[in-house]
Amino acid sequence: MIAFFISAIKIIVLLGVLITIHELGHFLVAKLCKVRVNEFAIGFGPAIWKKQGKETKYTLRLIPLGGYNSLEGEEEASEKEDSFSKASIPKRMAIVLAGAMVNIIFAIMIYFSIAAIAGTYISSEIEEVLDGYAAQMAGLQQGDKIIEGNGKAIKSKRDLNEVIEKSEGKEVIAKIERNGEVIEQKITPSEIKSKVTGLYLDEKCKIVAVQKGSPAEKQGIEANDKLIKVNGVEIKEDTNIAMQEIGKKGVNAMTLTVKRGKEEITIELTPEYETSYILGVNLKPAEDTFINRCINGGMQTQEFLLSIVENLKQLFTGHVGVDQMMGPVGISEVVAKTDGIREFFEMMALISLSLGVTNLLPIPALDGGKILILLIEAIRRKPMKQQTEVNIQLMGFALLIALSLYVTYHDIIRIF
Repeated sequence: MIAFFISAIKIIVLLGVLITIHELGHFLVAKLCKVRVNEFAIGFGPAIWKKQGKETKYTLRLIPLGGYNSLEGEEEASEKEDSFSKASIPKRMAIVLAGAMVNIIFAIMIYFSIAAIAGTYISSEIEEVLDGYAAQMAGLQQGDKIIEGNGKAIKSKRDLNEVIEKSEGKEVIAKIERNGEVIEQKITPSEIKSKVTGLYLDEKCKIVAVQKGSPAEKQGIEANDKLIKVNGVEIKEDTNIAMQEIGKKGVNAMTLTVKRGKEEITIELTPEYETSYILGVNLKPAEDTFINRCINGGMQTQEFLLSIVENLKQLFTGHVGVDQMMGPVGISEVVAKTDGIREFFEMMALISLSLGVTNLLPIPALDGGKILILLIEAIRRKPMKQQTEVNIQLMGFALLIALSLYVTYHDIIRIF
């Protein structure tokens, strides 16, 4: 029971904070643009607290799953000078954009802070040369600092990885700093092949997603199947055992046993192989200073943002199905399972960024849809007919409701 209450508090706090800052963004920019806000509300349903300000009523409602700003002249035209409909198009755009932008900025601030507190970044100085790989064969030594690769300055492990990845296994011309001298060295990265099945497992070996076009999908494995055996070895809900068995060298075709409902299904699967390239070195962490921690925060945040962009690309190109998206139910389950303050705030940053980016999509009923309508108004130099705009918003709302129900259905299936 205590665990249930803790989980409920986590969910309420996270959603409450993200919704509040989103609506606060709209509210503050509306005030800045001198547009009247009749009501600022957090939550839906019956009001449990309210206070009338000079012009705005502040309300806290029972169900903490949303919020809104009631702007004068937003839903229907108003002749008042401080109404939304009388404001200029740039001001209206700024008000609409504010909520999503605050969510995105908030996510960046959280993630930067977490990464900066966690420590410094990995430098380009070699701490260890691994036996049998390119670096050893090229004569690189412990203490060498890789300062350039194929003309690109290298200051961190991330920079080096980019150069090696772009080389596609071809010779890299590197500049090495050794004992105060700079020497040039030609290195051909070592090729590494790793198995790709297309399975994404949770901590109990439940298959949460299957990559489009992967060997797993081709053999009929589905999301929500549970992996129980690999080549006859019992997995015992341990992802480490699963990964160890799948990744065994010398094993190509493998036999997977999954549980689907009450049925156990055995599937023959031949993984594909993904080629990558490495130098074969372990690099030394940079000196632990405030500046280096901030640099690490910046680099980690950049990777975080790029991963979100990549996920969106995969969604719109069909590599990730809509059934693998997560709605309020799925998000609540993940938030409830967060372990510790850091993991909780990482999840808050991820959801805040997702909320901000999603709201900017040009779909009617979302902020991005409203921006699109305002852009059309700017191009036409006259507002869209009110009834036409209402109909578009209703269609968008119906689409979002249908998508929410579909995603929620799959959230529930994944849980049970």
